[in-house]
Formats: sequence, structure tokens, C-alpha cells
Amino acid sequence: MRDTIATYFQHLQDTICQALETADGLGKFKEDKWEHHSGGGGRSRVLENGNIIEKGGVNFSAVQGQTSEALMRQMNLTEQADYFATGVSIVMHPNSPKVPIIHMNVRYFEMLNGVSWFGGGIDLTPHYVVEEDARWFHQQLKATCDKHDPEYYPRFKKWADDYFYIPHRQETRGVGGIFFDYQKSEDKESLFRFVQAVGETFAPTYTHLMLKNKDIPFTEAEKEWQLVRRGRYAEFNLAWDRGTKFGLETGGRTESILMSLPPLARWIYDYHPLPDTPEGQTILLLKKGIEWV
Repeated sequence: MRDTIATYFQHLQDTICQALETADGLGKFKEDKWEHHSGGGGRSRVLENGNIIEKGGVNFSAVQGQTSEALMRQMNLTEQADYFATGVSIVMHPNSPKVPIIHMNVRYFEMLNGVSWFGGGIDLTPHYVVEEDARWFHQQLKATCDKHDPEYYPRFKKWADDYFYIPHRQETRGVGGIFFDYQKSEDKESLFRFVQAVGETFAPTYTHLMLKNKDIPFTEAEKEWQLVRRGRYAEFNLAWDRGTKFGLETGGRTESILMSLPPLARWIYDYHPLPDTPEGQTILLLKKGIEWV
């Protein structure tokens, strides 16, 4: 089944890139094909300097190799065996601070000993939290989940709140979304259909938010805040994200792994926005447990 899954993920990469190029109106994805040192490879696609997207990546990979001791510790594996991993990973960094950052990942992992699972999710990181947009975003994810299992959204929403959290800042990365990992089922086809549905939720959801917010004017001060928020995004990806660690532990392609980092970011020493400002209000909404729907 792994070939079917990998082929679908390639198709998903194609359709998402087409939708993003259409919505952006200017930017075009450039593709790098690469090979993994122990087998397989991928297609990294990056769009830069578009109308709406300053830098975005839509990456596909299908790699194989032997689990290292470090990887076994990271993934709580008790038995060493050859693995196969395939997936699509996306991060979009827009030009405007009024358009949110978004991340999506769908993936499948299989070991030669027969153990296999799916993972993935979508989460939104607004520079300025607009409650209307956050609610709409979560409604799209809930609708997708509810078609497959009404327990998925509340469970995976909490998982996202817990996962996309920056402990050293004591704040969430954004307004969350859904996140799931190590999902196994005797009915692998049904689980795969859910993962497909998550992947297919991405393009219409994000292009709506792109087009809705792209023409909202912004100030230089708001652009500076965007750079500060990008810095927090980078902190999470470099210090806490398991996908980044997995790629580096397995000798993956560095440029593709670090595609998620923004083109520009800023760190201001001991910076605290005033509570009665839009920036201060955004910080108050970067916390776990908000019921958006």
C-alpha cells in the first residue's frame, strides 16, 4: 500500500501548488528533485517573492533506511528495522502581517517488521489573531474531521494545542488546529481516506484566508511585529518540532528540512507589547484550550 500512498502524496503536492500559484497570481514554484543517501528521495518546491507569499514551500518525500538509535529514542521504538516514510509538508510565510502563516503535514511511516502509522495536521499562526478567521479556520477542520469520526476534532484539536506550544515562551505558536500522530488501524484504507481529506482541506482553506486579507493595509510597526512573530515561529521549529528533528536524524536534505524557516525574522531583547494594543491582545490569545467552535 505504501506505493499507493506515496503516489497520492505526489498528486496532493501538485494540486496544492497549482492552487497556491493561482491565488498568489505572480509567484511560481521552483522544484528541486533530490535523492536520499539510503534510498528514495523527494521533490522540494519553493515559491518566493510572490504577490501574497513571500516564501513558501510544498515538499514531497518518500525515503527509506535503517532506524538509528537516536531515531528509535525519538519515536519510542523498541525494535530496530528498516523504515519507509513518505509525506507532504507545507509552510507559507506571507508578505503581509495581516495574512497568517500556515503549516500542514500529512505522512505515513512503515517499518519492515510490519509496524505502520499515519500522522499529520494543519495549524494556523496569525501575526495578529483575528477571532473571526480563527473560528472559521477551526470550523473547516471540524467539518473535515466530523465526516470521518466525531471524536477526531476535539481529540486532535487538544493534541495540536499541546504540540504547537513554545514552553520557554509559555505561549502557543498560533491558534492551533489539528494534530495527530502514530495513528494505527486494522482498517488502514479508512484511516488513509481521513488523511487524504485533511490534505485536501488545506488549499481551499488557506487560499480563502490569503484572498480575504491580502489587501488590508498595514504599517511599518505592524511589519516589525510580523518579524518578531516569525522569530517565535523559528524558535519552535528549531527547538521543539519533531519533524525537523526526524529529518536531521535521518540525514535528510537540509535545505528541504529548513524550508519552514521564514526569509526574515527578528528578536528584540526582553520585548513585551503593551496590553491595550493589537499586539498585546494577540499575545493573550496565544494559549491552550480556547474553544474556537
